Amino acid sequence: MITLALSKGRIFDDILPLLKSAGIEVLDDPEKSRKLILDTNQPGLRVVLVRATDVPTYVQYGGADLGVVGKDTLLESGSLGLYQPLDLQIAKCRISVAVRQGFDYGAAVRQGSRLKVATKYVAIARDFFATKGVHVDLIKLYGSMELAPLTGLADAIVDLVSTGSTLKANHLVEVERIMDISSHLVVNQIALKLNYAPIRKMIDALALASAGAVAR
Repeated sequence: MITLALSKGRIFDDILPLLKSAGIEVLDDPEKSRKLILDTNQPGLRVVLVRATDVPTYVQYGGADLGVVGKDTLLESGSLGLYQPLDLQIAKCRISVAVRQGFDYGAAVRQGSRLKVATKYVAIARDFFATKGVHVDLIKLYGSMELAPLTGLADAIVDLVSTGSTLKANHLVEVERIMDISSHLVVNQIALKLNYAPIRKMIDALALASAGAVAR
């Protein structure tokens, strides 16, 4: 039995067409079912639903053989021991710096200045501002990031941005793009050795489906 770890939400929705192109259909709808282990039309393949940030852990420690996870999670939590054969080019967004409207970000990031930054991407933010020579006080938050500049908790936030509509609705502006993000296929290296043929077949099928989707 091969186990694929996925997270509910955009990644799950975006991977379904690629799986279908690869001949794989998930038989349960996670929005209608409370099941955490989902059957597929392939008797030797099942899907487990976990938090997005837990996907690398499940794959690394053998709770799943493969997983789909955002590049942001891989960079932030590390990807030690994971084989990363594919950038699936799905669930695309970006990690950016945003501030409240009217805040002079240019003056705030001059060499030697100090900035209060709220984010759940502490490692990514630290590395980014270090390359700019900007000293930062990092405040780790897990949700409602947009509140931090509005309440004076932070000068800026580092967060995922897709359309920018949430920033606009909360009177924030995107001032710097740190990196583009998409979702990657990750594989447990031991599982690949033990079940090489079926896992390799799935990797190749998803690679073909992803390339076809990008071409369209």
